[in-house]
Amino acid sequence: MGVEPFIVSLWVLVGVCVVTWVLSLVTGEHSWVDRIWSVVPVAYVWIYAGFAGLQDARLNLMAVLVTLWGIRLTFNFARKGGYAPGGEDYRWAVLRGRMPAWQFWLFNLFFIVIYQNVLLFLITLPAWTAYLHQTPLGVLDVVCAVGFLAFLVGETVADQQQWNFHRWKNAEKAAGREPQPRFLQSGLFRVSRHPNFFFEQAQWWVVFLFGCVAAGSILQWTVIGPLLLTGLFIGSTVFTESISLSRYPEYAQYQRRTSPIVPWPPRSRGEEPVTP
Repeated sequence: MGVEPFIVSLWVLVGVCVVTWVLSLVTGEHSWVDRIWSVVPVAYVWIYAGFAGLQDARLNLMAVLVTLWGIRLTFNFARKGGYAPGGEDYRWAVLRGRMPAWQFWLFNLFFIVIYQNVLLFLITLPAWTAYLHQTPLGVLDVVCAVGFLAFLVGETVADQQQWNFHRWKNAEKAAGREPQPRFLQSGLFRVSRHPNFFFEQAQWWVVFLFGCVAAGSILQWTVIGPLLLTGLFIGSTVFTESISLSRYPEYAQYQRRTSPIVPWPPRSRGEEPVTP
């Protein structure tokens, strides 16, 4: 018992890397990893649960929770047009404009395709830990499950607030009016510039904790998954905000007032955000 689901997951990783890379070359779009982001981790966790014969309560619980995460994320990505032709992440177009073609080709292969797919593999490895240590479900597992669901609700609320704002913003533009404010600053975005980023990372830290509970120790090498995910989101935040600053000079004031990721009360009560 031990290596079989890990090896199967490795083969899935290789296959997904090849498919997403080829599709990026054939279509000229570079968001194929984004399109499978909410699907492949679900498959990985179910592989471990399946190899346990669906008899391990912790693995089954982890698989169900990650499936709920995947359903929510897939829905949100789909309604924003992510699966439609031309649904490429706008940041890749910006980056292509800043790089020579050969540099972006390498960036696509090694970062967008290989690195991000390896990351999706790594964040699900706590399921392997749970597979290797099939201990009875306990109180700590319940605490982890409640925490995961709370973060899932938080991300759902943040994404819905963002969706509502952009619908309002588009309606204002269609009516010939200049939207004020020009970017979302209310709701959860009053206490964090990227609350959805925070809740997304928090869910995968909880997945890591499930593995720790199974093994009976917090000292697990699988921490590399959530650590690298956090690093990815930090880099994504810096890049995304550089674009926002180039579009909206007032974004600098929002940065001074509002926590970047972790929800926290605004720094100055004298600069309240404008709500649509």
